[in-house]
Parts: sequence; C-alpha cells; structure tokens
Amino acid sequence: MGDPIVKAELFDALARVGKALGSGKRLELLDLLAQSERSVEHLATAAGLGLTTCSAHLQTLRQAGLVATRREGTKIFYRIAGPDVAALYASLRDVAGARNAGAAAARDAYLGGDDTEAVDRAELQRRLAAGHVVAVDVRPAEEYAAGHIPGAVSIPLDQLPERLAELPADVEIVAYCRGANCVLAHDAVRLLTAEGRRAARLADGMLEWRLADLPVAA
Repeated sequence: MGDPIVKAELFDALARVGKALGSGKRLELLDLLAQSERSVEHLATAAGLGLTTCSAHLQTLRQAGLVATRREGTKIFYRIAGPDVAALYASLRDVAGARNAGAAAARDAYLGGDDTEAVDRAELQRRLAAGHVVAVDVRPAEEYAAGHIPGAVSIPLDQLPERLAELPADVEIVAYCRGANCVLAHDAVRLLTAEGRRAARLADGMLEWRLADLPVAA
C-alpha cells in the first residue's frame, strides 16, 4: 500500500512546484526567460517590478527547480531550467485558455479583436522555402540574438514605423513574437496593414517553434 506519510511528502513536493507557478508575475518571468537568459535587472525592468520583488520571485522559481542561474562578476543571470519547464508553462497557459473563461477573456482583451490573419508553423515554413514571404521578428533585439526563425529579419515593434522602407513592398510579411499570448505580432500586423502592406502573423511564436524542435538560428 505504501507509507501514507511518504505519499503525503510526495504530493507536497509536487504542490511546491504548483505554488511557484501560482503568481502572475512569476509566470510572466518564465515567459520572458523562455526567450532568452537575462539579468535580474533586465527582468525587473521588463516585468515592471522592483529589483527586490523581482529577486524574491526568481528565488521562488529557483527553489522549485524551474530556473537556473549563473554569475558574471557581480551580476546574476537567470535562464529557464530546461525545455520541459517551457513546455509546462505553455501547457498551463493553454489549459487556462481552454478551460477558464476568465483567462480566455483576459487573453482576448489583451490581444485585441480577431482582425489579423494568422498562419501556422507549417505554412510559414512552406512560404519561406518558396520565397513568398519575409519573416519579421518583432521581439526585442536581444531575444532575436538568442535564437530566431532561420531567415527572419529583426525589426523590434517600436522600430517598425521608421524601418518600413527596409521591407520589400511587393512581398507579404509574416510577423512573429514570443508566443501565443504575445501581442507584439498582432500590433505589427495592424501597423503594416494600415500602411497598405500585405501582412500576417505566426499563429503562435518562438516558444512553440522551439518546443516543436524546429530549426533555430542564432
């Protein structure tokens, strides 16, 4: 039958991982770390947190085994502990979106209306191979440098208006960003279509691309 005390300890250990995921800000930090390694200072700025609060959240994730660290001089850099953690985060996000009305409503409110064309990964690969599209990575430049879809060009969303001339006017543009809940590609397509360009977005993003074990350039 097994020792009930040891069984309870097992489930308590599992619950500690669940508890580490039980914070919106900690999930946001995992979302950022799924893109690239970052310093505590960078993460605090990107997540809109104070340095002390950010460090406390990261320590909770580290104690649960979800992130790892390295030191460079006086700076500490965090990275996601492995692809299994990225997959856990993506699964949690997808289950919440499918099973929780509040999560689905919040996602739809954040991403905006269903006013942008989306293509899946297989279709993007087909169009890229045929030379029918230009893939544009609209994430911050450091995330592009850490890994991107082969052949994609880096134009962060905040630079897109002044860099439109760098994109061919006669070829469709497919924008992509971090993942299924990332608004950057949605906003990029809205901007591009408002400027008269043919544009679509990848239906998910770099997180799902990596999890599908597709080629990544760096």
